[in-house]
Formats: sequence, C-alpha cells, structure tokens
Amino acid sequence: MKTFNTVLASAAMAVTGIAGAAQAEEFRLGLITPPPHVWTLAAEEFGAALEEASGGEHTVTVFPARQLGNEADMLQQLQSGALDMAFMTVAEVSNRAPDFGTFYQPFLADDMAHAARILRSEEARAMLDQLPGSLGVVGVGYGSAGMRHILTNGDVTDAAGLSGQKIRITPFEANLDFYNAIGAAPTPMPLPAVFDALANGQVDGIDMDAELIVLLRYHEHADTMIETNHMMFPMVGLVSARVWAGLSEEDRAMISELMAAAVDSCLQTYVERDAGWLEEIRGTDVTYIEGDRAFFGDAVEAWEAIWEERAPEALETIRGVAEATRE
Repeated sequence: MKTFNTVLASAAMAVTGIAGAAQAEEFRLGLITPPPHVWTLAAEEFGAALEEASGGEHTVTVFPARQLGNEADMLQQLQSGALDMAFMTVAEVSNRAPDFGTFYQPFLADDMAHAARILRSEEARAMLDQLPGSLGVVGVGYGSAGMRHILTNGDVTDAAGLSGQKIRITPFEANLDFYNAIGAAPTPMPLPAVFDALANGQVDGIDMDAELIVLLRYHEHADTMIETNHMMFPMVGLVSARVWAGLSEEDRAMISELMAAAVDSCLQTYVERDAGWLEEIRGTDVTYIEGDRAFFGDAVEAWEAIWEERAPEALETIRGVAEATRE
C-alpha cells in the first residue's frame, strides 16, 4: 500500500520545479475529523509536502476536530477568505449545490473500490467546476469517508425495525430524505457528541462509516451492526476562491497537485482498509447482519423519486458513471 508520504512525495517532486520565487504564505486548513483520522493524517502530510515543494516558503497549519467550527462555519470562512483550505464532506457542499447530492443515491456504488472509481471519473471531477461560482470555493479533488452502515440497538432484521428509531445522521438533504423514507427519526448531531448520545440512549443508533465505529469504539454502546454499504460518503479538498485569486499560477498548480494527491490517498486508504475495519467490528460482541437494497423495502425508490426531480441531469450523469465503472 502506498503511504501518504509516498504519494505526496511523488507529487511534490513533480511540482518542486515550479515553486519559483513564490510569496511566502502560512495557510490554515480546517477539518471536523479527530487527529488520528485518515483525513487529518492526509492533511498533515499535504502540509509537509507543500512546505518541501515550496522550499519552505509555504506552510500549512491543520486544525482538526472542529477547532474552527462545524463544516457550515468553515464553509462560510472559506467564502470570506478567513480560512484558506479545508477537507470537507461533500454532504455540506450538497446543501448549497444540489447536484452533489446525487453522489448519495442509495446503492449507487457496490463497494469502496467502486466508489473510488466513480469519484475519480472525469464526470465527477467536472462537477467541481461549478464550485467557484456557486459556493466561492475551488475544489481540487475527492477523497472519502468510506461507505455508510447502521449501528443500532434492538432486534432489527429489516428496515421496519428501524421505524421510529432515533438515528444519528450527518445533516444534509440526501441523507434526511433516505431516513425519512425508511420511517426512522433522523437526528442530526455533531461527531463529538455521538459517543455519549449513544451511551445514554439519546439516540438509538447511528449512520456511520466502519473506520469511525472502530476508531471511536461506538460498538461498545450498541448491540446490532448492519453492514449495508448503502451510501458512499465522499470528501472534497477545498481552497477559498478569495485566497485562490491572490495566488500565482505557479502556486495554484503546486497546491492543486499536492492537495489532489492528498485527498486521493484517502480514497485509496479506504479501498484498502475498509474490509479490515468491518472485520474488526464483526469480531466484537455486537450482532452482525448484512442488509442490501431489498433490506430497505421501497425507501430507495422513494429517494430516487425525490432526486429525479431535484437534480435530474446530474443524477442521470452519475448513474451513467456508476454503470460504466461497475465490475
């Protein structure tokens, strides 16, 4: 497996020659993920690679774990130029640019490897072109937070068992539409509050990726793990459009190359490690079951009906990519 260092060092070597006499900058990069998380590690490696490629002219200070606020806060800071960069869920972007919500079509991707092929496609990258005009940010490439699963409490054998359950979700329209279609009670909640909420019964279950279930030990306060892979959960590397406008062409090329390599390394990490994290959960005391499209009854069709009206062209495009990249 290529490490972050290997991937970013290769990218750094490719752009070192264009650093030139760049004006020194101290960039700030925000994330919501905790320090040990894949995203945070990639952000730190990006900073190291940029400092090396620029001959020490540019540095990046990484602010993990919501130190600069939640993603909505950080997006506003990017728009104003108060924050330089961020690794952010596409979920937050989709709240302002609905086309990106089509990435969350239930069962669009078969697994993490398929999700990576979708996100690396030319069509997916072309969607980033709308971000400077619609959100005031520049998107350089996609990463991921794995595939989504459901960790919950109770005797759940199909989606009917989730009806009425308070399920912690990341709040964005595509996710709300899905859980409303199931009949659950989707409950938005920031990541730092999830462990205690699950432990004290404030929520019945959580919509989460395998890495965080293992890393933050959420399985200690739940009795049923449903491996569903029901949604991919992409991330995007962003630079403030205001900051971008003040950069030289050489700096833009250098930052774009190195940040794209960093977020893509996240994709590769999840491709290689997602199955292992699931096996760790399988080895705990929780009841472990699997749920496919049929598990959710007509909820998937209900979601599709909503989004075929909300973002029809983008949905058709991303479905085409999914079919073309399916193995």
